[in-house]
Formats: sequence, C-alpha cells, structure tokens
Amino acid sequence: MTPDSTSERRYARALSSLRGLALGDALGSQYFVPVNYPLLKRRELPVGNETWQWTDDTEMACSVVAVLAEHGRIDQDALASSFAHHHDFDRGYGPAVNRMLRLVREGQDWRTLAAELFNGQGSWGNGAAMRIAPLGAWYADDPEQATHQAEISAYTTHQHREAVCGAMAVAAAAALAAAPAGPPKAADLLDGVIALVPRSAVGAGLRRARDMLDYGDATTVAAVLGCGRRTSAHDTVPFALWSAARSLDDYERAFWTTAQVGGDVDTTCAIVGGVLGARGDEALPAAWLARTEALPAWLPEAVAR
Repeated sequence: MTPDSTSERRYARALSSLRGLALGDALGSQYFVPVNYPLLKRRELPVGNETWQWTDDTEMACSVVAVLAEHGRIDQDALASSFAHHHDFDRGYGPAVNRMLRLVREGQDWRTLAAELFNGQGSWGNGAAMRIAPLGAWYADDPEQATHQAEISAYTTHQHREAVCGAMAVAAAAALAAAPAGPPKAADLLDGVIALVPRSAVGAGLRRARDMLDYGDATTVAAVLGCGRRTSAHDTVPFALWSAARSLDDYERAFWTTAQVGGDVDTTCAIVGGVLGARGDEALPAAWLARTEALPAWLPEAVAR
C-alpha cells in the first residue's frame, strides 16, 4: 500500500472533490434565478450575502462519499438506502427519481424500480454522472477501478448504458486529475478517459471533445457536444469534461466557461467542480467556498476502521 492508497488519504481526496462539486452545483444553480441572468453574461457573482444552496447533485454525491467511507467501496444496497434516507424533495430531483426514492423508503427493491424506469430501458439521465467525481478522487491511484466502481454505483438509479458510461467517464476524469504524479495535460486527460469508457454515445462525444480542445468558443463546442439541455448523460458529460480538461489549474475559469453556455448549469458545473476539486482544496477558490452551503452533518468525519 502506498501513502496515496490509504483510506485516510482517499477520503481526504474525496472530500476535496465533494467540496468542489458542491461549489459548482450551488453557484451554478444561482443562475437559474432570473435576476441573476445578466450577471452570468458579465461573469459576476450573485449580489448580497445569501448562502449558495446546493441541489440534488451534491446531496447524492454526499451519499457516495459516505458509503465509501463506511465500506471502502460501493455497496449498492447501502448506496440506494442512503439516497432514499437522505432524499430531500426540495433539492430539485427529477420526478422519476423522486418517485423511486420514495418507494425505496417504503420498502420496495431499488433493483426492480431502477430497471422499470422509462418503459424498462432505464434512465439515461445525467444523475449518475453528476454525483460521481468524489469516487474518482477516492480511486486516484487506480483509475480502472474508479470506472468499475462508478458503473456499480450508477445501476442503483440509472441502468441505461449511456447513463452508466457517463458516470464511468466522470469518475475516470476525476481519478486522472487527482493522480499522485500531478494532473495530466488536457489531451492526455481526455485520451485517458476515452480509453476507460466503453463504446457508447458518451464515448463518441468524448472523442469529439478531444478533437475540439483547440476551440476557444465554448458556445460553439456546446452546440456540437450539448450542455445538458436534454439532461441526458451523452448531452452533458462530453462538454463538462472538455471544459474541465482545458482548465484543470483554474477553477474560476472552468466555472465561467461551463456556466456561460447555459443548459443544465448546476449539473455541468458540479461535474467540472468535482473533477477540479479532486486535485485538493488548494484548487478551490476560498472566497467562493465560503459562500457555499456547508456539507451535511451526516457525512462521516473519518473512514470506518
């Protein structure tokens, strides 16, 4: 075991990624408020001293981290139970997941419920991807295992191939960004992710993203790759990872680049924030973090022994 593979070090990385994810999620969600629309165009923060509140993206990511801390890996039953137990209807969950988590709380089997979604096809939404970056940070010493555990985690709510591949891609990106030897260059990051993701629409989008790394206009890139307007994994993940790869050393730049194109802003910014946060707390803008809602008290303070 190396120093980077100890449970304590893994948990520290996961928490840093979670803080980055929560910041991107919470700040991104502020720009759904009509009064803040003009501020986004000018790259200005919301006025006032109100705390930026995070959404379901962060709440579900907290369950991922809590299960890792308790089990050292993804336990699907524990994860589904945590999702259901901590489910807050007011955090912005989609209707299908709202119903599913309520039924899980009432004693129904998540396996059956997740498999039945969308006429038995399973959900291909971006929910499995939006919550998974901290798992990638946990497995920074083993990106292949990160994708395997991300796949396992996705099935608790999203069983469509594209949703699963989206989660695998984000976990791989976070693992590579948090690599003990230091973050890779943009092209190397996306090449590494592409190598770890099965053939899929998500994978095809990532290859297009790789080919567009030299594009300076994010709006053009989002028009090609998507930016979450359809809330599907393949409409969300490629652009988010394009943005993260180009700004691994600059959280603020990554946030504004991601948010300004619109779409599912809280989710794309949560993904980007989680990937950059995997590099450690020093990658996060302290002044922004201070305005972000605190993580929930139910998160473990340390890994289980």
